[in-house]
Amino acid sequence: MNSFASASHAHSTALPFPGLRTPVEDLYPRVFDAILEQRIDEHSRFTEDSLKAMFSASRADVRRVLTQLSHEQIVVLRANHRPRVAAPDRELIRQTLHARRLAESTLVRLACQRSRADELQRLRTLIEREKRAVEQDRRGAAIRLSGEFHLQLARMAGNLPLAHFLRSLVPLTSLAIARSRCPTRSCCAWQEHLALVQAVERGDAAKAEELMNRHLDHLEQTLLGPDLEHCVVG
Repeated sequence: MNSFASASHAHSTALPFPGLRTPVEDLYPRVFDAILEQRIDEHSRFTEDSLKAMFSASRADVRRVLTQLSHEQIVVLRANHRPRVAAPDRELIRQTLHARRLAESTLVRLACQRSRADELQRLRTLIEREKRAVEQDRRGAAIRLSGEFHLQLARMAGNLPLAHFLRSLVPLTSLAIARSRCPTRSCCAWQEHLALVQAVERGDAAKAEELMNRHLDHLEQTLLGPDLEHCVVG
């Protein structure tokens, strides 16, 4: 069992300038990446204090990040208990993927009607960052950035309730991907994301929906299928 309360581990993972505090908007991806890389997993015994030391952050910022991760079903918070990383079961993953398919089929069609050059550039920037993370074998960042691509595409669609709904599904999918056996360098999501952007830029809603469904098919195969013939991050 891993322990994240030890001073030696906290010292080895702290920022090089321990007197500096990390803004909460920067702390969230760093903590989430650590979870996605399974440096913090469902067996880890961590506390607000140990995370505060690991990331050289304030207790208030750590608490806000843990609360956000709890809302996203990534971390389980219970009174008088240590926080723990969630362990979604197969049925919850299946239901989450089904909900994503229903939402994203609509969102990608809407995005085709509203695409703007600056929004498309933001998507391409995310793809480039995701590609770089895969090449550098930064598994946590690759998975998180892949999820951010889908959330940015949802914002582009201009339907706030649907985008908010997807925001409740993507982090849990990312956690499921992190717990799968898929190696980082075999992930091909960034290529599929690039094809999606090209279809959206053309305003080809039918093709974009087809590509999204194919992408989600591959993700379902990764997480629920008997093998890893297709291995993507979503």
